[in-house]
Amino acid sequence: MRKLSLPVRLALLVAGTMLPLIIFASAVIYRGYEKDRTEASARVLQTARSIRTVLDAEAQRMTGSLQVLALTNSLRSGEFDRFRRIATGFLEQYPPGGVLLIADRDGRQLFTTVTEDVTSLPPRNNHEVVRRVFETGKPVYSNLFVGSVLKKPILTVEVPVIIDGKVVYDISFTPPLAIFQALLDRQRPGADWTISMFDAEGVNFARVPNPQETIGKRASPTLFAEMFKKPEASFETVSLEGVPLITAVARSAVTGWIVGAGISQASLASPLWRDLGITIAVGILLLLIGVAFALRMASAIARGETLHALLVEELNHRVKNTLAVLQAIASQTFRGASKEERATFDGRLGALAKAHDLLSQEKWAGADVQDVVNRVLEPYAIIGTRRVRISGPRVPLAPPRAVMMSMILHEIATNAAKYGALSNDAGTVSIDWQVLPAGEKLQLTWVESGGPRVHAPTRKGFGSRLIERGARDQLGGSATADFLPTGVVYTIDSAVA
Repeated sequence: MRKLSLPVRLALLVAGTMLPLIIFASAVIYRGYEKDRTEASARVLQTARSIRTVLDAEAQRMTGSLQVLALTNSLRSGEFDRFRRIATGFLEQYPPGGVLLIADRDGRQLFTTVTEDVTSLPPRNNHEVVRRVFETGKPVYSNLFVGSVLKKPILTVEVPVIIDGKVVYDISFTPPLAIFQALLDRQRPGADWTISMFDAEGVNFARVPNPQETIGKRASPTLFAEMFKKPEASFETVSLEGVPLITAVARSAVTGWIVGAGISQASLASPLWRDLGITIAVGILLLLIGVAFALRMASAIARGETLHALLVEELNHRVKNTLAVLQAIASQTFRGASKEERATFDGRLGALAKAHDLLSQEKWAGADVQDVVNRVLEPYAIIGTRRVRISGPRVPLAPPRAVMMSMILHEIATNAAKYGALSNDAGTVSIDWQVLPAGEKLQLTWVESGGPRVHAPTRKGFGSRLIERGARDQLGGSATADFLPTGVVYTIDSAVA
């Protein structure tokens, strides 16, 4: 897999930081929206209850007034001409359009405020309401129906006239629907609310908005399917105008009529979308600013890395030139030395050069122990064969320690090639290292076997002193050699940090 460039990685870092914050903020806003919806449902139900209370009060006021009329002597004695003046006074307390009539058990109109000539009037066409009044002897509240005289949708409040314990007449009052419409206009909380009054069959008799277009129509299908299940309930509906609503209904125990109130879901969702839009816009703006800074930082880092690489290359060039000059000086100085002595010096100088090459590849950030071991053993062509076993974790060494470790291992490998396990075809070398439990020391062991019989040297040469002093002074540890009959064993301790 191709490694991502630094600008891309920094941009992804900024995005990985900002996107979760944007998502978290959006989640908080949405939770607030859900809370607002819950509170809106409770508020809508409370509004429906309040309007139902006002409606019940108005219906009971009408009923009480009619019951007072039922006790007048002129009515109880059948003197309807005298009763007309009282009926007219009753109607004056309401807006124009109200009608008061009196009917017998058969629905025949005996008196009406519409006309004095009752002989030409048709019988009442809501016989079921009349029957209930005479059978129960209690007030009855009708559903919306088309009146036989007015020829338009009306509601009636019916009260029995009881004489000697028997229902003799039915007083029927047709209140102007404007009464209920004015009540809704006063109770409507805002323009985003839809409020209706329905009869017991779910037909509108007052509504805001659009009363002229909706009075006489049944509730919308989504509302009609739910409004009769419980006396009070909250649910989601779609209005007759196609507006999604959070709706509540409250049925009157007095009249059987139903109040439905709903608030537009869009009025709740609009703040949600506004807040989400602001949050996302600010988040994207901050994201773009962050990405811009990241790209600028990446450009600065890239320039720094380019300069660093240039300096490293210059350092490598100078080191190689210095080693070449040093090798030339040594060649002139050791012109009279033996071939073996010159080869030894060249080998040590080569080990130093290889250590510098390894550090150059890592841009002088350090080198891993295994890479150092592989570089030292590379000239012997034994890596990957049964003659050598290399084992240990990945442990980085600082540049000075990597150079000294390479020099020490070169000395050990040179001795093994001359006198030890690598001087024949059967010898083997095992190189293992580990970080000691304290975590601050690296311990490397070089174990030879299968080579010529080992004898401890009688004196210490330059190589032995380089190993001991280098381990002590440069590695911050120690180096020991055990010359066992089966093969030499080197133990090298080095600081890690």
